[in-house]
Amino acid sequence: MRIIKIALLCILILLCKHKTLAQSALEITDEQAEKQFLEKNLQILAERCNISIADAAVVQAKVLNNPTISVGDINFWNPNASTEVGVPASFGNNFIFSVELEKIIKTAGKRKRLVNLEKMSKEIALQEFETFLLNLKTELRIILHETVYLQSYLNIVNKQLEIMDNLVQVYKNQTVLGNVAKRELIRIQASLIELESEANEIRTELNKLYKTIKILLNYAPEEKIWILPASVVLKNPDEISLPNLLDMAKNSRPEYLLSDLNVKYHEKLLLYEKTLRSPDIALSVNYDRYGGVWKNFVGLGISLDIPVFNKNQGNIKMAKHFLEQSNYYAEEQKNAIQQEVVEIYNDYKMNYLFYNKLMENDFSEDLDNMLDVHSRNFMNKNINMLEYIDFMYAYKTTKQAMLLAKKNLDIRFTELQFSINNEIN
Repeated sequence: MRIIKIALLCILILLCKHKTLAQSALEITDEQAEKQFLEKNLQILAERCNISIADAAVVQAKVLNNPTISVGDINFWNPNASTEVGVPASFGNNFIFSVELEKIIKTAGKRKRLVNLEKMSKEIALQEFETFLLNLKTELRIILHETVYLQSYLNIVNKQLEIMDNLVQVYKNQTVLGNVAKRELIRIQASLIELESEANEIRTELNKLYKTIKILLNYAPEEKIWILPASVVLKNPDEISLPNLLDMAKNSRPEYLLSDLNVKYHEKLLLYEKTLRSPDIALSVNYDRYGGVWKNFVGLGISLDIPVFNKNQGNIKMAKHFLEQSNYYAEEQKNAIQQEVVEIYNDYKMNYLFYNKLMENDFSEDLDNMLDVHSRNFMNKNINMLEYIDFMYAYKTTKQAMLLAKKNLDIRFTELQFSINNEIN
């Protein structure tokens, strides 16, 4: 009779429906996450302001310098008398003062060179934003893959927790009745505690990932979310041409384009610094009242620096070195990107082959069937409790390895697309 009760309890355990974390949570697909990310992410909105700032700098570079007006030599005494000027009848008529209007004229195309420099800064700002966006988008996708993996693994652990918890209750009752040795109860309780500890660690890691996702997507802190598996179809690496990937990286990777823009920027900076060797011209118009031979004097003036000592030679030399340095950095950056594409492609190919090997002959389904077989054997006393627990552990670790292989494959594919800044279809 006792054996029948144990068997019935075990059957109930195997038939019970496992509750997942997805209950009462907002389910998010990768497409929805990316759409929300692009529209609501505060870092993206903030970084996009740099483009507007660069636009404003171009506008400012085009603006002409304001003319300068100065009023001086004001004297409140009558120049023809020794007494102070009366007020108000003679106010203004007998004052001594001068007025000068001055305008700086930029020479050697300085203004044009500066505008070109700021335009190049805007192009750099655009590519820097694209680089930032690509990095952040890739970070989001990787976090989503990590989250899906932990969610799936936690479901497996929770299912085993439910089974082990029920077994503990059964063994407690049977221990009281004297049908089960105390050491067997302690062994299964130890396995339950180990599972509970692992589940708590997974939940803690998931909470961190959920926090990061909600920050990236600008969700409310109290919102409960559940990430659905990615819908991207992974492509066979044998169908992907590595030379094509390298060409795509050259044409689309923002860091690749940014390295060329930095060289062009320093070329324009050198041209601008060379124009600063030429002195600007200051044109002026001066009106002087009672200040000279005539009562009212109007004169024109011109002034400019004489480039005897300062010919901007230091800044020109620095600009030349900056240009040389940017060429080295550009070459190094391009080489690093090419090496990165090859490395990630090889990693993706390796993970693709490994995952397909795991999935051969419906291995996952066979594993689930073996769980049912071992459960029946355990109920029929064909295997003992320790053998059953060992199999449960092997089942869990094997399932984890399969989930981990899928996660790594998804992440490598994401990184491969990141390395060329293109979707691989």
